[in-house]
Amino acid sequence: MSRIEAVVTDFGGVLTTPLLDSFAGVMHSSGISLEELGKAMAAVAQHDGTNPLVELETGRVTEAAFFARLSDELSTQRGSRVDLDGFGERYFQHLHPNEPVIAYMRELHGRGYKLAICTNNVREWEDRWRAMLPVDEIFDVVVDSGFVGTRKPEPRIYEITLERLGVCAEGTLFVDDVDVNCETARQLGMAAVRFRDNDQAIEEIESTLRA
Repeated sequence: MSRIEAVVTDFGGVLTTPLLDSFAGVMHSSGISLEELGKAMAAVAQHDGTNPLVELETGRVTEAAFFARLSDELSTQRGSRVDLDGFGERYFQHLHPNEPVIAYMRELHGRGYKLAICTNNVREWEDRWRAMLPVDEIFDVVVDSGFVGTRKPEPRIYEITLERLGVCAEGTLFVDDVDVNCETARQLGMAAVRFRDNDQAIEEIESTLRA
């Protein structure tokens, strides 16, 4: 096994509090359940022939167009008007930095590891999420799906991240809170740690780096 020289981490759910908590907070304040949202997303996907979240996170549709389409579908399902304007602003009110993991990433950077963020994100949210942590102080590379037109678990976004870091897959450790994203990393030759909580993830990362 090659010595690990780079660590690639997800943003939401690793460097932040859980994403599901943020979605639940926004939906609660809107009076819409996560189940209703899921049904609306599925209906849009069936009607349009594409997954709307994939289209949003690869920059193929705008934030405004995505939420307008979703609002229309929710309105149809409910029989009354639903408006998701301002979703992004409310979403980030419920999302908070995961300070212990951010501090740990800073430590890894100080120990000489190359660091990258590889995130499935919304192009229009870049300023908001970058403002949550000292990105440029800690991370050498940021790969945002909204700007590169591919998203996890598609292999290409991992390849872009490795290319920009200038490292090989075998010398890289990938950290994410989603199983399928970690599985793609392993298939490409990276080591991977599935993030469940801070202590577990940091312990597994350290164990992998020592190995």
